[in-house]
This record gives sequence, C-alpha cells and structure tokens, in this order.
Amino acid sequence: MKRMQLKHWQDPVTALLGAWFSVSPWVLGFQDNTSAMAASIAIGLALVVTGLGAMLWPKAWEPWVTGALGVGALASPWLLGFADLVVASRNAMIVGAAAVVLAAWVLVNRGEHGWGHNGLAH
Repeated sequence: MKRMQLKHWQDPVTALLGAWFSVSPWVLGFQDNTSAMAASIAIGLALVVTGLGAMLWPKAWEPWVTGALGVGALASPWLLGFADLVVASRNAMIVGAAAVVLAAWVLVNRGEHGWGHNGLAH
C-alpha cells in the first residue's frame, strides 16, 4: 500500500484551523449571533475541505483558496455586521490572519511570484 506523502505541513494546520473556526461559536459562546456563527461555520468548513483536499489531492490553486478564505474571515465582522461582538471578531481576525499566513507561506516557498524557493514548505 502506498503511503501518503505530505507535501506541505501547512495543509493539516489549515484543516485544524478550519475545524476550530467551525466549532468556535459554541466554544467561545457566540452561537446566538447568526451572522458570526454562519461565517465561522461556512468559512471553517471550507478551510477543512481545502486543507484535506490539499493533503489528498494537491492542486496549485489550493493556497489561493485558503488565502481568499482567510481574507473573507478577516472581513466578515464588518461585512456581516458583528464587528461589535469582540470575541467573534477577534476570533475571525486571528483565524483569517493565520489562514492568509499559511497560504502565503506555501506560495512563497514554492517559488510563485519570483519570491524564491528555500524548500521549507516541502
């Protein structure tokens, strides 16, 4: 049986980040805010799918999707009107920033945009 070779350590971290974001409304207690809860669940599940997909069937576009989901999480408190809910907003900003950093790390280390490649992500 062929063993799965993990291409980027960022992929399982992305999946775990998404799992956290999906359950965070109940852990952090903002499940009563429909907008914050919906954003957390939708973006969180999308991060889980993207992270698992990148581990099982790596595609060049996956870090771009992860980055876009991170930007969506960062913007969600203002776009969806829960910026005044401190716990949910901070959570969205932390998760969003982490997703953007993970995606950028993969892109930079695989040599896109001419930024170079040092092999750390492979």
